[in-house]
Amino acid sequence: MIMTTFKKELPLLARLWLRLGRLLGKTVLIVLGAGLLVWALAVAWFAWQHRGPVSAQEQIPDGEAAMTQDVIQTAVRIVDQHRESTRYLRDAHAKAHGCVKAQVQVLPQLAQDLRQGVFSEPGKVWQATMRLSNGNAYPQFDSIRDARGMAIKLLEVPGAQLLADRQGQHEQDFVMFSHPNFFVSDVAEYRQNVAAQADGQKIRAFFPGWDPRTWQVRHLFIALATLSPPPESPTQTTYFSVSPYKFGEANAKFRVMPDPDNCPAYALPRQNQDLPNFLRSALNQQLSTDRVPACFVLQVQRQDANKYMPIEDTSIEWREQDSPFETVARITLPPQDFDTPALNLQCDNLSFNPWFGLEAHRPIGGINRLRKAVYEAISDYRHARNTGT
Repeated sequence: MIMTTFKKELPLLARLWLRLGRLLGKTVLIVLGAGLLVWALAVAWFAWQHRGPVSAQEQIPDGEAAMTQDVIQTAVRIVDQHRESTRYLRDAHAKAHGCVKAQVQVLPQLAQDLRQGVFSEPGKVWQATMRLSNGNAYPQFDSIRDARGMAIKLLEVPGAQLLADRQGQHEQDFVMFSHPNFFVSDVAEYRQNVAAQADGQKIRAFFPGWDPRTWQVRHLFIALATLSPPPESPTQTTYFSVSPYKFGEANAKFRVMPDPDNCPAYALPRQNQDLPNFLRSALNQQLSTDRVPACFVLQVQRQDANKYMPIEDTSIEWREQDSPFETVARITLPPQDFDTPALNLQCDNLSFNPWFGLEAHRPIGGINRLRKAVYEAISDYRHARNTGT
């Protein structure tokens, strides 16, 4: 009797399951369709909002100076939060893999229209210092997802410096990191973002309130893409200036890419990525132990103002199909010993700033204007406390 009843109920249960399955399938299809529609509308809206032409001149918004002062106070707070027992660290890129000597050679056959500033003399070889680093404001294991940084300082550069108090320095700095665009657009967004992070509220950095119009979902995805897994070595990474600079009369962004074809063939021995400083070890392995140089190319991407290549929004990547990168110089890191206590202390005390340089390469745009004020303030604050003056 019980078996007979069970057999009668079985088709009914099967039918219920089939109906439930169809309902769930339709629901999934509706959700996917709605998601695709929203995505298509968002892409269309973004394309409509972000189309050329754009201005080739800086456009400074009202209130930027006051917002900059707020950022400086927050940056000082970050330096205080992350200081070690005897040292005040940078507010970003605190951990260096090393500072190394470099030679930057302008291409011998450089096209006439690319001969600008420090690239004016074809074949010229500049002696330089390069700092390679992680992006975080606090030293952490190299295996943790992070941005990676490269800063280059050309030495003995003749000509008037941009900053009045540095006329005796004769430098040209290029400051880059390992992603082509930034996760904030301008100074206002940077102020809101860095304040939230300093307060330990990382979600609020991109979702400052309940109003969806204030949410910065696209910028969150840029930030997540920026925090990439570590490379095998700092010499195997591509670095971008992110923000624009003058390039003679034009505006441009810079990129540094590995160029192994112009160096002796080299296979880096596998590094133990469980070690906290394996990127320093990789750099030391190549340059100091195996005595093999590393090579890069330095490139420029000039703005075409008829395309959507804005100078006031660093969250927008300038597309290569709109303006290709052009090589202007080759960089060589010769074999050397760089990992000593004295050289590491010297490296820690070095300041890199895109405003250390010539008018021909003046930094432009809101994030670069912010950098000028913040870099100066934090560098002075850090050095004064590290030297006790």
